Amino acid sequence: MRLALLPLTLLMSTSALAQTDTGYHRAPDAIAKILDAAPTPAVSLSPDRRTMAILGRENLPTIANLSRPILRLAGYRIDPRTNGPAEVRNQWLNALSFKDVDTGREVKVAVPAGTRFTSAGWSPDGSKMAIVVGEDDGLALWVVDRSGMARPLARGVNAAFGGAVEWMPDSSALIVRQTVANRGAPPTASTTPTGPVIQESLGRRAATRTYQDVLTNADDEKLFDYYFAGQLVRVDAATGVTTPIGQPGMIRSFSVSPDGRYLLTQRLKRPYSYLLPSGFFPVEIAVTTIDGQPVKTIVDRPLADDLPVDFDAVVKGPREPEWRSDAPSTLVWAEALDGGDPKAKVPHHDKVMMLAAPFSAAPVELARTPARFGEIYWGNDGFAMITDREWKTRTEHRMAVAPGQPGTTRLLLTRNYQDQYGDPGMPMLKRNAAGKSVMRFTPDNKAVFVSGEGATKPGAFPFLATMPVDGSAQTRLWTAKPPYYEGVVTLLDDAGKRILTRRESAVLAPNYVIRTVKGGSAKQVTNFADPAPSLAGVKQQTITYTRADGVPLSGTLYTPAGYDAKRDGPLPTLLWAYPSEFTDAAVAGQTVDQGNRFTRPRGISHLFLLTQGYAILDDPAMPIIGANGAEANDTYIKQLREDAEAAVEAVVKMGVGDRDRMAVGGHSYGAFMTANLLAHTDLFRAGIARSGAYNRTLTPFGFQAEQRTYWQATPTYTEMSPFTYANKIKEPILLIHGAADDNSGTFPIQSDRMYAALKGNGATVRYVSLPNEPHGYRALESTNETLWQMTDWLDRYVKPKKAAPVAAGQ
Repeated sequence: MRLALLPLTLLMSTSALAQTDTGYHRAPDAIAKILDAAPTPAVSLSPDRRTMAILGRENLPTIANLSRPILRLAGYRIDPRTNGPAEVRNQWLNALSFKDVDTGREVKVAVPAGTRFTSAGWSPDGSKMAIVVGEDDGLALWVVDRSGMARPLARGVNAAFGGAVEWMPDSSALIVRQTVANRGAPPTASTTPTGPVIQESLGRRAATRTYQDVLTNADDEKLFDYYFAGQLVRVDAATGVTTPIGQPGMIRSFSVSPDGRYLLTQRLKRPYSYLLPSGFFPVEIAVTTIDGQPVKTIVDRPLADDLPVDFDAVVKGPREPEWRSDAPSTLVWAEALDGGDPKAKVPHHDKVMMLAAPFSAAPVELARTPARFGEIYWGNDGFAMITDREWKTRTEHRMAVAPGQPGTTRLLLTRNYQDQYGDPGMPMLKRNAAGKSVMRFTPDNKAVFVSGEGATKPGAFPFLATMPVDGSAQTRLWTAKPPYYEGVVTLLDDAGKRILTRRESAVLAPNYVIRTVKGGSAKQVTNFADPAPSLAGVKQQTITYTRADGVPLSGTLYTPAGYDAKRDGPLPTLLWAYPSEFTDAAVAGQTVDQGNRFTRPRGISHLFLLTQGYAILDDPAMPIIGANGAEANDTYIKQLREDAEAAVEAVVKMGVGDRDRMAVGGHSYGAFMTANLLAHTDLFRAGIARSGAYNRTLTPFGFQAEQRTYWQATPTYTEMSPFTYANKIKEPILLIHGAADDNSGTFPIQSDRMYAALKGNGATVRYVSLPNEPHGYRALESTNETLWQMTDWLDRYVKPKKAAPVAAGQ
């Protein structure tokens, strides 16, 4: 797509005039000070579990950085200056130190002032870390020794497709995708068209969902070829000597076999699509030697523009290839047994195939899955675990396979994957000597360590357990105890006697601690501070209540610091929600108390409004249930209304919420919900709808959890669209949208047209379009603006108490 430099304008209209104000507002002081605070660092543990990399994160980018020229091509947004992800899609790091887990000794890495980097990755032997550093005219590969010494190795890293660096298994070198040498100047688009853009379909069914940032013409294709074409090279980690590997091309992804002898690559081919992102383009998946000599083509797949619109639809032929992590060089992939159509009535929908080096034999079938293949957790020849999922029923299967004996599949469990109470956890992983992820076995190899959320009605208390490979019951080894939420990060010894956890509580900021499984005091490893101590007095509590049809519901109620309901009375209250679809009412009604979680808002969080005197019912359950095969969305409005009525009644009964000062808000599908509740209820005095979609005829081939097309479910699409009922929205509504929204289905035109419809019907509406912002707003100025707008809107239309009626004769 064209080089994009969007105008720095703010649309803020409360009348028929197009614009009444310009410039960015600063959020109220209590909010702005928190936004200016540095974010909590990220951490990464070395493969040997001895060293923790502490990664400083940049704060919100400036609108100037966000507004640099970008290219929007085939589903990607890139910075042509660096040939990497655009600022809007990158989380830059700005500091690095190494901390010894046992002793606490910390070594700070000295990098030049102002250095920004990303893609920090440990070498398999844990002796060093690779980072990709942003420079004025590109991206460079650096290596950092655990001693703290940092040095550049190679320039010209091409990260347009994403991950561009992978360590060799012996840690001696890295495989890097670079820009093509001597590629010349980028192509420029002619201002004179060479002819019309013509697309044609000759009776072949090819339904597609709506996508952003697709190619639109021949000029876009040239730009795509120029910036995304790459050359794989081997870079010596000690000397920086670079050796080309194979031929350049549109190398979307690559991975090294565990023994370091082979490369698996995916190369895109023409013809490209103007309707679909690059994930659907023709692709050749092949194996080469590590120096680029062709070995085996797994599949040469054409353009995948004819998939059914169902969520579990997949391409025909081999897909999702990967190396078997616990073997030297064995390739594994999935293939559909139903032609890619999940509606087909077949006993198994996928098969998992396996092919070992030298790749000259026929592939063998490892297993068949009842539903659509999910992933494989590798262990050894005797045990690996395969998962699959079926969207329509929310069913998950977990199966044990013996890779050394293909075809020996045992069902371990079947569950509803939305069931929080029954979640058995997932296998814990470690990096093996080749740097690949494998399951952690107990010393006797009879069980695998697993960890999970431990969600129950009283709360969430993560756990560590062992899962026998023979399928017998798990054994709990350790469970977090109140008042902490304490997730297991890793085992610090092979027997699982010492563990590293991330511990937090309602009042304690998250930090990493070492503890013994069988008791004893915990030793804190990090000392990250509360990023927003001014919110320490905020009270949170999980409340439960019941929908009119008996479905139990819950939400997290926050009240401002120092608030007392008996003393201070009801508050103006904001319900901020996001509907979810379920197939089981019992699962939809599960309640997990969040009272042991540390909550501090960041970015454009609605929780900042706690500083302005509002109570907030956060994430009140808004289940839309389609039980026994029924389509949930056919009763969407009715269920949504009942969800909201129950939530409002609950906070009013508690004496916290003021029935006459209720607001509703949400982002994306939550914005869609907000407009619908204002159209179909009289519960709220105002609403805030951010980055929503309001007219479902603009997403005719499915949206959110709706798999049916507009032509299959026309009444549902029509009734669910608040655009249809814009004339019924009488309460003030604030629309906010990123002018460069990159989310499928929430094109800015959705808010453009909704604003026009509301204004044309006499509604009280303000529409704020944030320049250069994607679906979730990033720039510091945009964040301040969003929070100022939300505060101003609620202060105008929700906070003031209604005047008491004047008695007759007065």
